[in-house]
Amino acid sequence: MLARNELPHASPHAPLFRTALAGMIAMASAMGFGRFSYTPILPGMMSGVPLSAADAGFIASANFVGYLVGAVAAAYGWAAGRERKVALSALAANAILLAAMAMTGSVMLFAVIRFLAGVASAFAMIFTSAIVLSHGAAAGNDHVQSAHFGGPGAGIALSSVMVFVIGLASQGGPDAWRIDWIGGAIYSAISLALVWLLLPAGPVAGGQTGKEPPITWSRPMLLVTLSYGLFGFGYVITATFLVTIARMAAAGATVEFLCWFIAGLTSAVALFAWKPLVRPLGLGWVYVAALLVQVAGVLATVMLPRSVAPLIGGALFGSTFLAITAYGLQIGRKLVPASPRRAFAMMTAAFGFGQIVGPIVAGALAERTGSFVAPTYVAAAAIVVCAAMVMPVVKKLS
Repeated sequence: MLARNELPHASPHAPLFRTALAGMIAMASAMGFGRFSYTPILPGMMSGVPLSAADAGFIASANFVGYLVGAVAAAYGWAAGRERKVALSALAANAILLAAMAMTGSVMLFAVIRFLAGVASAFAMIFTSAIVLSHGAAAGNDHVQSAHFGGPGAGIALSSVMVFVIGLASQGGPDAWRIDWIGGAIYSAISLALVWLLLPAGPVAGGQTGKEPPITWSRPMLLVTLSYGLFGFGYVITATFLVTIARMAAAGATVEFLCWFIAGLTSAVALFAWKPLVRPLGLGWVYVAALLVQVAGVLATVMLPRSVAPLIGGALFGSTFLAITAYGLQIGRKLVPASPRRAFAMMTAAFGFGQIVGPIVAGALAERTGSFVAPTYVAAAAIVVCAAMVMPVVKKLS
């Protein structure tokens, strides 16, 4: 007989180290490679395909449209009890779609592939998180969440190393970008096998059974969701074009590699670094502080000397964007504790909508002005407004 509120394959006693490792590997694959490897690969695509800045923004936005579609679809209860199967299927699709990027040179096909990859990354993130975070919460272990959300940073760092090594081996050949995508696909296929071995069979069952109730859209929840969406708009401009900014500034191949590598390393440890501040300052104030630090990082990419601008900008950007992502979701879950999965999915959808608009605006502005300076200022302004918008909620949470 099963104990009350216990699923046959979702024991709260699943080894936490294995669970956290599964989450980290899955997030590194789905997010670090599936989404963010586009950033270091993009300069090679722009010269090798070739692509214009507007083309690059359009392809990036297609990925974020897919992410939005996946996040909205995940908000409904169709996957209850099948979270592991959906997560693993999404990781398999991620590997296939990474390989598909190497097989074409068409902007429209790139966009279709990146759209599908966006759906896959949203499913992988949401349903892997549902499993991993529930086990961490059941054990009262915050390190599981920190390790899980450090996964994208680890993937970013690994993808930057991969692109750099392939660039050296191919001597910057016009088709090196194709090898980059294939390399990401191979890494993601290996990751799928590891996650299949390590990931628990389902989330820990709580006291609530069945579908969650609809979200109660109070003013604080609405402000947090809108703020989160605006953050998606602001952060994604730097996230998409940081390496391209370094390339256009003629900072050199080493700086191009290091700026995204540093962004990955700092984001991998960001939650561990910010965590000691949560208790004395409160979750909301840490969220606002991280937003303001990110503004400094975004501005640094275009305001400092070109030899250090991408490096300092990448470090400040990496040290904040995953912390903001995780803490924003935590605030949302606190505001609607009866519907945590719906809050997670709807806030991810708002975030995704912001990401759709960001690259289009940035690409169009860069095409018109000849640089990414103006888009970067727009991104910084958006993040400042994001912080101001959430301040009334932060004061209430304090």
